[in-house]
Amino acid sequence: MKCKRKILPNGMRMLAIPMADNPTVTVLVLVETGSKYESKEKNGISHFLEHMCFKGTATRPNTSDLSIELDTLGCAYNAFTGQEFTGYYAKGKADDVAHLLDIIADLYQNPLLKSEEIEKEKGVIVDEINMYDDLPMQKVHEVWMELLYGDQPAGWSIAGKREVVRGIQREDFVAYRKAHYVAGATTVVIAGDIDATNVFKEIAKKFTGIEKNKKVGKKKTVDTQREPQIAVHFKETDQTHLVLGVRSFSVADKRNPILSVLAGVLGSGMSSRLFRKVRDEMGVGYYVNASNSAFTDHGFLAVSAGVANNRMHEVVDAVLGELKKLKQELVSEEELSKVKEHLVGMMYLGLESSDQLAEYYGMQEVMRRELLAPKEREQRIRAVTAKQVRDMARKLFIEKNLNLALVGPVKDQEALVSLLKV
Repeated sequence: MKCKRKILPNGMRMLAIPMADNPTVTVLVLVETGSKYESKEKNGISHFLEHMCFKGTATRPNTSDLSIELDTLGCAYNAFTGQEFTGYYAKGKADDVAHLLDIIADLYQNPLLKSEEIEKEKGVIVDEINMYDDLPMQKVHEVWMELLYGDQPAGWSIAGKREVVRGIQREDFVAYRKAHYVAGATTVVIAGDIDATNVFKEIAKKFTGIEKNKKVGKKKTVDTQREPQIAVHFKETDQTHLVLGVRSFSVADKRNPILSVLAGVLGSGMSSRLFRKVRDEMGVGYYVNASNSAFTDHGFLAVSAGVANNRMHEVVDAVLGELKKLKQELVSEEELSKVKEHLVGMMYLGLESSDQLAEYYGMQEVMRRELLAPKEREQRIRAVTAKQVRDMARKLFIEKNLNLALVGPVKDQEALVSLLKV
């Protein structure tokens, strides 16, 4: 699992994770750009470009050339866009590593961006936006981000608005790629049964044509709050989906292991406090969980749940009760040990395959973080104390910090304000 790292003279970063006798290999290219690097007038272009990179290249000009070639290799392949990164990957047989690298390097560097394909893909993107709008379990997280960050990039939808997507043209993609898809913002990761020295040579060879322009940056997120906040997206649903939480810290903050344990106590696993409270005791809701999300210049710790409409107030009150309890009482050593073992075990279970390891190290690199091996992350989790958890709860769980986002048939938003007390 040891990760090897190398930086080329042009600033492009390479990671190799050798996995002896592993039958698969994953090639992943990550670029430091996403919706937080966009203007309001072009919101959604990062995600749209991700789609267009699969629609033909200079050497594979037909729309289906890339997919046919990858399918013929028996690959799993896709791409993804976040607020601060975009990724392209292919996972296949270990013997096909050179072929996979060639394909991913080609689609990343040489997309044709045909105008006629752009026009067709607009319909696909709009349908994707419509799909997520119809999924309240997903939509509530969009409402949550807008509640926290408002009209700034961190609060905008990654997919963008329909009218903006429909107006994006070829020249917009060309300018955006020139500003962001550059060597200094690119990380290439290969994990599997590989030789790191040979892999680094092949990567350097395949990416000789990458743009060497200076990377365009992003605006710093304004991350302040003075009073409790609530946002409601009214929708006739059989469940109310909610996100309740507080602002936390950026990805580089040394306190993040404490946040991981704190979130674990609340909602990681079927023996977590919220699962037992909401599911086992109250008999309401199918899912309830808690997690900490960290970005380069902001973060948040949040509880998510989907519950019966007529019991939403009860559940919000119960969640707030658990937050209050963490401020008042030390977590027992037995529970703390259980949570740590669960977090560590789930981390290792999530690192069994080449794609999982590629993403584990690649995400740290693209977010400009210290590259922590799993063992180092385990040590930091195990070092968290019950007092640190309580002190963190006291710091974060105060009334003015609370936020609640809801999707469901909720009409009286003002009545919810009185609930937000800890």
